[in-house]
Amino acid sequence: MNVSRALRVTAFALAALMSGSALAAGGPALVVELESGRVLHAERATDPWFPASITKLMTAYVALDKVRSGQLSMDTLLIVSDSAASLPPSKMGFKPGTEIRLDNALKIMMVKSANDVAATIAENIGGSIDGFSELMNAHAQRLGMVSSRFANPHGLPDERNQTTARDMAVLARALLTDFPDHKDLFDIGAVQFGRRIMRNTNGLIGRYPGADGMKTGFICSSGFNVVASATRNGRHLITVVLGAPSANERTIKAAELFDRGFNSKVNFTNPELAALPVSANASPPDMRPVICDRRGPMPQEEEGQPVAETDSNIPNLFSTEVMAFAGDAAQKPVRTVLGPRTAVEPERVWVGLNPPSEADIAAAAAAEAAAEQARRAKTKKAATPQKAKAAAKQAEPKEEPTVTPVIEKEAAKTEPKGKAQPRVSVTVKPVTGGTPKPAAKAPADTKAKAPQKADASAKPKSVTN
Repeated sequence: MNVSRALRVTAFALAALMSGSALAAGGPALVVELESGRVLHAERATDPWFPASITKLMTAYVALDKVRSGQLSMDTLLIVSDSAASLPPSKMGFKPGTEIRLDNALKIMMVKSANDVAATIAENIGGSIDGFSELMNAHAQRLGMVSSRFANPHGLPDERNQTTARDMAVLARALLTDFPDHKDLFDIGAVQFGRRIMRNTNGLIGRYPGADGMKTGFICSSGFNVVASATRNGRHLITVVLGAPSANERTIKAAELFDRGFNSKVNFTNPELAALPVSANASPPDMRPVICDRRGPMPQEEEGQPVAETDSNIPNLFSTEVMAFAGDAAQKPVRTVLGPRTAVEPERVWVGLNPPSEADIAAAAAAEAAAEQARRAKTKKAATPQKAKAAAKQAEPKEEPTVTPVIEKEAAKTEPKGKAQPRVSVTVKPVTGGTPKPAAKAPADTKAKAPQKADASAKPKSVTN
């Protein structure tokens, strides 16, 4: 751990100890009503944090703004570059030179959280990653995201990236109010590319009643983040959770916040987002020691079925002992249990301008199946010689060891000193298989008689080989 990281972690721990509240040890959280912009719950909402893949919400905003201004259309073709193709997962793995429509790219980015696709959007719109980052930061300032800076379009680790729960709520409101015709972009349960079906990383979609978007994010330094949207009984809420210790905990806390938000009312005492006090912290804490530098498997963005229990292998840094909603008494909330996801029909995405025909889809599926079968056959063929060689080696007759019995018994002690004692050595050649010839039995007879000549009371006779 370098010095700057150690200082950030120490500052984070000291802040938690000094606050006297269990919430201070958890990550930032926020609940806001979409229509009014009034805050229902704020929990360290202006503390700086690494955004991870919720950065892609700003990437989507810049792209949709280009469409709104007429500079692009949803069927504009984007070209995958070498640098975009080389980015680490999560990714689609498109080859350089691949062309993909903007609408398909946005769907894949929102559902799969593909870094190579986010970079493709950025490079084709901004000319480069740096050029697109300038557009992101210009929009952030215009929207009032005063504590956010973006250095890339995907949220992969970069010390320059930072945001706050408040700023992400501002961005979420802007996406839903500025581009109402594209709100379904954030509520796709799964996409299908060829035979691949990829479900949304947002664990609320298809599980929490009324959930309708938006985006998750995870890197070791940020923990598990989510900006979520849900509608119930005509009310539309946005919830932001940053720094959860696992994907399940992130989903569970967001569901709890929605429950409490929908059960509370908004009045003039609820502050607006712009009125939230500025944090005293200047830089994001590094959550890596808590999230990734611990025993057990590396945390994954994909989650299993959310359960009520907290992972016992990690410290409880995400306590929800107190929920500061207007009109609520401080009490321990009931943990939310979510069931399995409901089945969804995946939206088909493709490369190139026009969608493939049913015949093209069937042909591509057949080609993929044939390629997979050929790959398995090749793997099996490569393994067969090794297995055959091992089986043949195991079937080979084992050689009997060379036997050289040496007779030097107590009788030698009865002979006068200085008189040489005879030594009987019998060598049996290895048996290599086949039926032994009669002549080969002589050494065996000699070998069988050797123990009789070893009698201590008898004087050994000379043996001529």
